[in-house]
Amino acid sequence: MKNWDRILGIVLFLVLIIGAPFVLPSNMHYLRLLMGLALGYILSRSYTGFAGSVNRAYKTGSTKLMRTMMFMFLITAIANVTFLMFAKDLTTYDLSINPINIGLILGGLLFGFGMAFSSCCATGVMTDLATDLPRAGMTLIFFCFGVFLGFPLQATQSWIRGSILTSKTGSKFAQGVYMPDLFKWDGLEGYLGAVILTAILVSIVVYLSYRYEKKRHDASTFVGVPSEKVQDNPEPENTANFSMNSASTYDVLFKKPWTLKQGAVGMTIIFVLMMGLTKSGWGASTPYGFWFGKALNTFGVSASSLSNFTHQPAEVFSGPLLANGVTVQNFGIFLGAGIFILTAGLFKETMHSVSTLSWKSASLFALGGFTMGFGTRLSNGCNVGALYTPIAQFSVSGWIFLAALVLGGIFGNKMSKKAYGY
Repeated sequence: MKNWDRILGIVLFLVLIIGAPFVLPSNMHYLRLLMGLALGYILSRSYTGFAGSVNRAYKTGSTKLMRTMMFMFLITAIANVTFLMFAKDLTTYDLSINPINIGLILGGLLFGFGMAFSSCCATGVMTDLATDLPRAGMTLIFFCFGVFLGFPLQATQSWIRGSILTSKTGSKFAQGVYMPDLFKWDGLEGYLGAVILTAILVSIVVYLSYRYEKKRHDASTFVGVPSEKVQDNPEPENTANFSMNSASTYDVLFKKPWTLKQGAVGMTIIFVLMMGLTKSGWGASTPYGFWFGKALNTFGVSASSLSNFTHQPAEVFSGPLLANGVTVQNFGIFLGAGIFILTAGLFKETMHSVSTLSWKSASLFALGGFTMGFGTRLSNGCNVGALYTPIAQFSVSGWIFLAALVLGGIFGNKMSKKAYGY
């Protein structure tokens, strides 16, 4: 069975690589697909997900993923200096210098709350479709609904669009605060100071993570994460009997889990490619609202009515599904996760681990999906659009979103444990 899995995975990869250019509307869409495939594969093989940074810490005591996320944020920000510092006009980039307002905080709280209930995020729901369809599918449906209902508020409300604080460069984007504007005197157009401040904030989060993990150890409530134990203690490679066509070599190439840091470096590389190729960072959640609108359009709701309600262009609801580049990228993430499961020979094992969807669990995932989706419209993004990308692009808003996200995640985990027993 595993051999058929592996063959199917390789065939799927080759079909996508060779056939996608004939289906997608442009070379940029093809690049989006390739970046999505890479992200899905990396996230799955390194057993990484943004939601886990909070959920794992609360449920198991392990903060290793949170610390790894901080490492990734820092190295990505440093890499982005090469684009931003030497750009003649920063407005050629679509930077996520998001506004600082009540919406940002409320959106972060809602998103963290929803992550706890659905055990995934905007990106994670796409990888989880390949590993746990009932949970991820229910989450995705209501995530799309939440984004769709949130569009009118995002487009019209000053407490979402306006910013309490704005810097000179931030005013050219979404009225937020751009860190380099605070350090223009540092001799490097503010980027030295911005990198140092980012490093300090990263260090604070890492320090607090270690303190929290120590507290869990002292209280004997630290249980750890099984996948992290496997990543930290891999089986030694048998290089003495190396053979290119052996099972052990195949496992090293296609199955052996990557460490969290290897995953972080991989995602950093893809993020840097996005900056160079698309002139923007990583986003995921906005197309989900488009998908919900397209479903309504299919059942007879006019595109003009949908446009009037959401304040989005009518074409996103009536036009081809694959016309949106981020939609293609999201599909790529799902397919990349599927390719890993197949090529690693884990399909049967993965399918056997899928739990039955009861009315109780379905309501849990629906609530999680809706609060995450609606929250993204208040905060102008999700774990990548309001957290990773803003921090990597030196927006103060990303750090505020992180604090709200953690608080929402803690509250959500407490509520889910009380209401559902887990």
